[in-house]
Amino acid sequence: MITTKQRAYLRGLGNALDSVMQVGKEGVTENVATSVNLLLEARELVKINVLKNCDMSTREVADALAEKLGADVVQVIGLTIILYKRSTRKNFKHIELI
Repeated sequence: MITTKQRAYLRGLGNALDSVMQVGKEGVTENVATSVNLLLEARELVKINVLKNCDMSTREVADALAEKLGADVVQVIGLTIILYKRSTRKNFKHIELI
């Protein structure tokens, strides 16, 4: 669990990111969860777009992904989600949380 200050710091970092994933009509499937997990291992901070035709709300998608992957929801705004999960990789420059 991250603190409010850490969340604000990550939100600032996330603003500069481009979206690397889209969640479509099917919502949070096993393939989507696996792809997001791989992205989180590689980057630690990921921005995801939820398409308008998705049956789930943006908040529901964020909460479902966070629960499945053990990640933290940094921000949900409009159709965009920012997720954070510390990578388990060795020799990786981790995001230093305040």
